[in-house]
Amino acid sequence: MASVDELQTRQGEGIDLETHPGVALFNDNCLGCHSGTVPKAPAVLWLEMMAPDAILAAMDDGLMKQQAAHLSEQERVHIAEYLARTKLADYTPPPPPKRCTGDAAKFAGDAPAKLGWGFDNSRFVPAAIGGVTAADVPKLKLKWAFEYPHSVRARSQPAVGWNTVFVGSQDGTVYALDVDSGCAKWTFRASAEIRTAIIADPDNKRLYFGDVIGRVYALDALTGKEVWRRKVDDHPNATITGTPSLNGGSLFVPVSSLEVTSAADPKYNCCTFRGSVAALDPATGSIKWKTYTVPAKPKEQGKTGAGARILGPSGAPVWNSPTYDAKRGRLYFGSGENYSSPADGNSDALFAVDARSGKRLWQLQFTENDAWNVGCMMGNENCPEENGPDLDLAASPLLVPLPGGKDIIVVGQKSGVTYGVDPDKGTIVWERRLGHGGTQGGVHFGMSREGTTIYVPIVDMDDTYDGREYDPKQSGAGVHAIDAATGKLLWSNKTKDICEGEKYCDPGASSASTAIPGAVLAGHLDGWMRAYDRRSGKVIWNYNTRQQVTTVSGAKASGGAMSGPGPAVYDGHVIFNSGYGLYYHMPGNVLLVFEKTT
Repeated sequence: MASVDELQTRQGEGIDLETHPGVALFNDNCLGCHSGTVPKAPAVLWLEMMAPDAILAAMDDGLMKQQAAHLSEQERVHIAEYLARTKLADYTPPPPPKRCTGDAAKFAGDAPAKLGWGFDNSRFVPAAIGGVTAADVPKLKLKWAFEYPHSVRARSQPAVGWNTVFVGSQDGTVYALDVDSGCAKWTFRASAEIRTAIIADPDNKRLYFGDVIGRVYALDALTGKEVWRRKVDDHPNATITGTPSLNGGSLFVPVSSLEVTSAADPKYNCCTFRGSVAALDPATGSIKWKTYTVPAKPKEQGKTGAGARILGPSGAPVWNSPTYDAKRGRLYFGSGENYSSPADGNSDALFAVDARSGKRLWQLQFTENDAWNVGCMMGNENCPEENGPDLDLAASPLLVPLPGGKDIIVVGQKSGVTYGVDPDKGTIVWERRLGHGGTQGGVHFGMSREGTTIYVPIVDMDDTYDGREYDPKQSGAGVHAIDAATGKLLWSNKTKDICEGEKYCDPGASSASTAIPGAVLAGHLDGWMRAYDRRSGKVIWNYNTRQQVTTVSGAKASGGAMSGPGPAVYDGHVIFNSGYGLYYHMPGNVLLVFEKTT
């Protein structure tokens, strides 16, 4: 890899970084604070993910107004162009969506259910709530589609209730859309992209979510007005990827980061970030407690040949939504790799902490000596001596009740291995390999279950663009079902590769799956949403999200790869996003709403 710019897909006419005036303007006026070394100042990589109008607004009238006051209007535009990597001469902010009127503007219908990310990580939607079973899936028809303007990815899982679809977007806009027509009841603009699910609290009529620069928000669900916002980690590279969990009187917020990307600069002092989970008061946003995956702050371990300090242990980010155990008063979550040497016992591990205090009760590491950052892809000295293998626990643990009153935790890893863990002892009960795994392999964003049947999506990209080689014969790309009690393989459906060599098209299933009675829904990196039969694993329905559709605004849009969020199911509807223009995946910008027909 020659540059971290390769990790992103962009829109519009590009700029020449060697001659563009925004490069020098940013370096002279902004880089001092946004180099990844100043607390609370988002690192450059996060600024590059922001919408151009959001960058300009921050300098014109927002947080950066004082710092940018000496810059001319054109100089501010140049800085925004540099960060967006596109010319803004023809850029205009997207028009507001069509507003609802009459009955469509009302918040009626069933309240949101306490299911899925944010409440229950089993991701099972019963027929009484979702209104969709395996028998209904073949009769799903597209009802309407919504285009996210100027976007190449759609990474926020919708919440649905009161006949309203609540969903975040790449430019930070949260939409409240009428489930029947797609008109907007209200919109809210956050500071940056939202990639967590939206949590809809039926008791207090509030929404909770996080953005990519580490802020958590609470909104009034019926008006879209902000109730509070809270920065949960001061590290410049901190982000919120996993959906917060609203349980036990707290909002548990996982904190991850992309400091691994900052290490692409050989002069960067790598690394200082530590993964964590913070418990917030849902009413006020105040922090009750915060627990780190790596307990001690990183210390200097030496220097690279380029003079950069080696700081460690570091990393072990929390990518997943924590799982709440009401019976034991506990919280379970997984960690990713260390970012720098030395690797320690906190990476690629499952943690159990007390939900009231954050006190660590036990931890279980699945892969030892895993330290990795993007410096390894660039071939610079920031690459830790361990050099991977980067086998995060990226998906949420599943707490599964078993016959006889016992429970088991099912954990999926990027290694391609799934484990059963005793929640009381923190020990492995069984393990099952389902694929070759890798940096973009194994289990990514989420398993689901119906009863003791566990559905496991496997990514297993053959080319992960980091120089590693994997045996295609061991690929598990597709969806698998295993028994929670024993790990026994119930069925395996490896997806046929229909990409025919197309760049950034892959057959694997990276996004979180959603279970309904008798079936499971899973989005794939080839752009297809597929439904699998619970007993046989056969595909009973599929839809190509890459086909162009006419949206409610009249504009044309299409999806792409699906990674991250999974489908939401509500009152006879199946609702999901498509498009993931990052990390060598296909772009797209569409929300698709299906309804079962008779």
